[in-house]
Amino acid sequence: MQQENNGFKSGFISIIGRPNVGKSTFLNRVVGQKIAIMSDKPQTTRNKVQGVVTTNDSQMVFIDTPGINEPRHKLGDFMLKVAKNTFREVDVLLFVASAADRIGKQDRYVLEMLKGIEVPVFLVLNKIDQVHPDDLPRIIESYRNEFDFAEAIPISALQGNNVENLLAKISERLPEGPQYYPADQVTDHPERFIISELIREKALHLTREEIPHSIAVVIEKIAPDEENPDMVRVQATIMVVRDSQKGIVIGKKGALLKEIGSRARQDIQNLLGSKVYLELWVKVQKDWRNKALHLRDFGFRDDEY
Repeated sequence: MQQENNGFKSGFISIIGRPNVGKSTFLNRVVGQKIAIMSDKPQTTRNKVQGVVTTNDSQMVFIDTPGINEPRHKLGDFMLKVAKNTFREVDVLLFVASAADRIGKQDRYVLEMLKGIEVPVFLVLNKIDQVHPDDLPRIIESYRNEFDFAEAIPISALQGNNVENLLAKISERLPEGPQYYPADQVTDHPERFIISELIREKALHLTREEIPHSIAVVIEKIAPDEENPDMVRVQATIMVVRDSQKGIVIGKKGALLKEIGSRARQDIQNLLGSKVYLELWVKVQKDWRNKALHLRDFGFRDDEY
């Protein structure tokens, strides 16, 4: 383990912003593999997901937070609390915005929360692949008129454009410190959490009519297959809030649930490095988003933050 000497830098970086600006895509890009799920639906990320990037002279621990929005139920309250609690834990804040969208009410809602923050706040203008380069100075200026950013870095998390430059700028701002995690570790989350998120991601992709908050995934069991020790058996339950949603997730003759399982199994096999037998069930748990007990059961623990 690297000790606090020889100029080694380390610190924590929070990734914040309104929903659907590419925060999880950025995190997956910098750590080099999928640890945060991606969807075109807002507020896909619910818990904070930590990703670790280690170089020869620094270790950056990124915290991907839920998209900040005005909450409408207890789950929304939880997600807002998770995001806001990271403000006082970190060395650098990355405010991620979409270059393809004009600055709007939700962006200003987030920036208002950042006023008075003592740590450096970077503007990370994502999705520059969707705009003309000549438009970037004007877009950046519109954000600088709203907030005094320490840095303004345009990137494309999807294509990787200018991401290395952003990492270098972040490293410059970090204090000298220890190496918190082994050099080859890319996340602090257990495999069980990531597996549940991978299943939820596929369910979101394949259920266009459903809002993300209507779906949770509970991992019932992960264990070696008794008959085939080279295979891992994963049992999981997809939780929905209405009987009609259960029917949608299962699909005609179970076709959609089978497709969810097939797609999720590929990502889980990549994560575990072994063959996976995935069993999925669907269960109705009405109004779980407004019941603190169910939120804890499904992994949303605000006492950890």
